[in-house]
Amino acid sequence: MDRDHGPRVRVPEQRAPAEPGAADSLRFTVLGPVRAWRGAEALPPGSPQQRALLAALLLREGRTATAGELIDAFWGEDPPSQALATIRTYASRLRKILGQDTLVSESGGYAIRIGRGALDLTLAQDLAAEAEKARAGGNRNQARTLINKALGLWDGEALASVPGPYAENQRTRLEEWHLQLTEARLDLDLEVGSHAEAVSELTALTAAHPLRERLRELLMVALYRSGRQAEALAVYADTRRLLAKELGVDPRPELAQLQQRILRADEELARPADEPAAVPAPLKPAQLPATVPDFTGRDSFVRDLGAQLASAEGTVMAVSALAGIGGVGKTTLAVHVAHQARPHFPGGQLYVDLQGAGARAAEPETVLGSFLRALGMADSAIPDTLDERAALFRSTLDGRRVLVLLDNAHDAAQIRPLLPGTPGCAALVTSRVRMVDLAGAHLVDLDVMSPDEALQLFTRIVGAERVGAEREAALDVVAACGFLPLAIRIAASRLAARRTWTVSVLAAKLADERRRLDELQAGDLAVKATFELGYGQLEPAQARAFRLLGLADGPDISLAAAAALLNLEPHTAEDLLEALVDTSLLESAAPGRYRYHDLVRLYARACAERDEQPPVEREMALSRLLDFYLATAAGVYALERPGDRLVDHLAPTDHPGLTFGDRHAALDWLYTEAGPLLACVRQVARPATLGRAVDLLYAALDLGESGANAKQYEAAAVTVRKAARECGDPRTESRAVMSLANAHQLAGRFDHAEREAEEAMRLAEAAHDLLVISWAANARGIIALYHNRHQDGEAFLNQAIDAFRTDGNRPGEASALCNLSRVHLATGRTGSAITLARSGIDIYDFLGHALRGANGRYALGMALTQSGEFTGATEKLTEALEIFRDSRQRLWEGMTLFRLAEVEIASGRPAQAAQYAEIALTVLRGIGGDWRRGNVLTVLGRALAGIGQTGRAQVCWNEALAIYDALGSTEAAQVRGLLTSTAP
Repeated sequence: MDRDHGPRVRVPEQRAPAEPGAADSLRFTVLGPVRAWRGAEALPPGSPQQRALLAALLLREGRTATAGELIDAFWGEDPPSQALATIRTYASRLRKILGQDTLVSESGGYAIRIGRGALDLTLAQDLAAEAEKARAGGNRNQARTLINKALGLWDGEALASVPGPYAENQRTRLEEWHLQLTEARLDLDLEVGSHAEAVSELTALTAAHPLRERLRELLMVALYRSGRQAEALAVYADTRRLLAKELGVDPRPELAQLQQRILRADEELARPADEPAAVPAPLKPAQLPATVPDFTGRDSFVRDLGAQLASAEGTVMAVSALAGIGGVGKTTLAVHVAHQARPHFPGGQLYVDLQGAGARAAEPETVLGSFLRALGMADSAIPDTLDERAALFRSTLDGRRVLVLLDNAHDAAQIRPLLPGTPGCAALVTSRVRMVDLAGAHLVDLDVMSPDEALQLFTRIVGAERVGAEREAALDVVAACGFLPLAIRIAASRLAARRTWTVSVLAAKLADERRRLDELQAGDLAVKATFELGYGQLEPAQARAFRLLGLADGPDISLAAAAALLNLEPHTAEDLLEALVDTSLLESAAPGRYRYHDLVRLYARACAERDEQPPVEREMALSRLLDFYLATAAGVYALERPGDRLVDHLAPTDHPGLTFGDRHAALDWLYTEAGPLLACVRQVARPATLGRAVDLLYAALDLGESGANAKQYEAAAVTVRKAARECGDPRTESRAVMSLANAHQLAGRFDHAEREAEEAMRLAEAAHDLLVISWAANARGIIALYHNRHQDGEAFLNQAIDAFRTDGNRPGEASALCNLSRVHLATGRTGSAITLARSGIDIYDFLGHALRGANGRYALGMALTQSGEFTGATEKLTEALEIFRDSRQRLWEGMTLFRLAEVEIASGRPAQAAQYAEIALTVLRGIGGDWRRGNVLTVLGRALAGIGQTGRAQVCWNEALAIYDALGSTEAAQVRGLLTSTAP
């Protein structure tokens, strides 16, 4: 924390202790304390007057300073009688430290001769100049980076503790330049869309420099673009009042114009600066298969491929190979691009369908014969062998510019003889197989359309009037088609041919996943038939992998999870998965991760139901996947929470999971696997696997607590809770109910959480499940605290402590102790609250339990705040904040920032409090629930009022009041009092 300016929102890149270069090179700093180094060795700074001489010479950047100028710099108009001798003494001392070649005497004065890179000020100047050039050239991100590097060279106040009038003037100049750089950087932040992140920094800066109108202007724009129009207008009102009171003037015209634009809800102002649009490639036809009249989208691919084909006019033959699943539009795109490229190939365009996806691919000899005839060769002149035909083909094309479109290729071996091989020519290849073994080819992976492109294609076929009347249904249709062009074309063609159907009728038909592929056929077009061609060419092991992988519901699957599902060694599974990727039946989302297109997944599941024998193998595959996730998540939980007995209460697994060397690697895995893991929980929430599904939710508790995956976690909890009602097993049901209680509590729905926790405890007591009994009591205690039922809360938490101790669960005991500390704090027992929190922390620290230790420090920080020990409170809360960030616990990170804001308010530092609260609002966006947001808004309002921004404060309090009134919270009365006390 910066003691002068509060918590820093951004930490610019810091300077390394040594600059590159010789070990004995000299370096100097003036953007902070005046210091010198030789290599890595810090040189003695000397007295303040000696540092003043060094600074005066450094700031002249090599120019000579006369003795008179130095005397004026030191003492101004009242120098001592021995001023000149004093100057010479300090110069002599500096020369001994720096060397005679560095500090030189000339013309009755002194100068320092160093390279431009040896002084931090000149480095900052150069970086700022480069930033201006980058910004002028339209490279905003590079400009931001350069300005941040320049700002990072500051180390506190420039020329710190250097005496004399010259130093004071230069300090003022450098502070103003620092502010100008900061304004430029913030302006760039807004231009690139980082407005929400800029609000907290601008709030602190406007508090530190209340009369600086440019900062107020930037803050208004940042708030407006963050959807906080009322606060933006309140900034203007506060500024106008302040300027009138302090200076007797009105805001400058630019600020007034900005207010008017905000009042008009100016859409241009709401958008960051747009990047210049790329120039589309020209559209011209050629002698190729006809392009479709409703070709839609694919702009980036058209530009990329067009540029590649155009490069054939140089000295190298251009080869581009498009790969993708069947129906993704490879041929349509290739033909469209070829039409556009015709001006570059006046020698002609050749086309062939190589039938690569069928049972019998075209023979290269046959294709070459047809090409040679198309180029004017007589049948009698065409040789018989493949090599001779290929050689004649290349010779015939020599000196001509010809485009060859090789559509639907089987593999690279089929097309190599068909490549022109001469400068000025080009080949455009489409295939379901990625041509990684085609030397020199420009490889393009064609994905499905974007939602906008898909809707546009659907509209062109169906008609704007029908789609416009049912836009939402049309979006449902293209989503059901997985944005696959072939599927969209089929669905749209069916609708266009049936004038009595509405778009909603078609959407309803496609909503049934089991019937969807059957619905997506029209005439000789069928999505299923397209997939069938690829599936029919798979080897048996590849076909099995294709079928079983399609059973998993997650958005993607890792190699390790796939190996568990297939019951194979990872290296064997990887070979199969990569083979499926090569055939475009599977996509590789990232190294070691795989996914299906939605319609391909439906087809894979249909194949599994039809071909997987015996049928029980499908259930066994999902059971192995569940075991893998449960075993691995339990290991992560044990690493993150050493000593916690939860893992001893989980269902055993028959298949192993992964192990990790440290908690960071374990957390990386958990958060990467969040989507697939929680999808697995929902999918296996059925009688045979429900117990393990519920236990997986418990082991993956971090996903719910972090906030990042809270909604998905809650959805999984709702699913298992519903399934548990029908299972008839009190143990499983109690755990399912408790998992939902946790989700409700984290989302701030305390009434729902209390009902579920009460039900969980009742079921757990019937099942004698000590795990849920202790967890439910702990949860009910903290919920009672939130409801201000302190006596109930204390009783529940004492019950939790007893239950955790009976179970031998020391981390659980520590959790309940820290929660009990908060009850004592709420009832005025500050001393015992501190003792209880420290007892909990002692247990956590003894066990090496970093994450929960942070929760203990959070509780202790609150207690120390109330006892007036603000330094200690800040220390504990800062320790907690670092751990929560390291553990990716966004919810608790945001709440800790909120508590730090409370400390700053109590300490009389409202500017720092506002900055903490602003960051807390950003971190808690979308998580934690409305009640927590109301608390943060209340504290932010108090901080803003403390720095004189009462207009913004009232906006915050009004929003908080609306939240509390909607929830029926008792905090509403306090906020009404704040609004009344600041009313004009």
